[in-house]
Amino acid sequence: MKILAICLLTIFSSTVTWLGDFKEATAEAAKSHKLIVINFSGSDRCGPCIRLRKEILESTTFETYAQSNLVLVRADFPRQKKNQLTKEQVKLNEALADKYNPDGKFPYTLLVDENGKVLKAWDGFPNESPDQFVNQINQIANAQH
Repeated sequence: MKILAICLLTIFSSTVTWLGDFKEATAEAAKSHKLIVINFSGSDRCGPCIRLRKEILESTTFETYAQSNLVLVRADFPRQKKNQLTKEQVKLNEALADKYNPDGKFPYTLLVDENGKVLKAWDGFPNESPDQFVNQINQIANAQH
């Protein structure tokens, strides 16, 4: 039982944190000199969004890289009542979408610097492996320094 508890703790403690407030993310990115990944998603209705999350954003490869190199922001727009966000979170997500995703594309993932400048955009499901996805981010990050 003790081993199971340790394994579960390790699994859950290694997951990355997705922020919901872009201002908080830019402050963290400025302090830590990291790039920001913004993921626009319709988590409860968008098949490619769910696939992106499961196959790439929740992969060990991406999460390991993100822990030391990225600040993560998710702007989710669920439809089902049971998945509704707080009014405050909806406002934050809508403001972020107005700035970076006015066409309402899902999934839509951006890599931005600490000032909010877009460095790369993935429109739809990136048809690549987690390694390829991380390598693209890493190349851009290295070019920034």
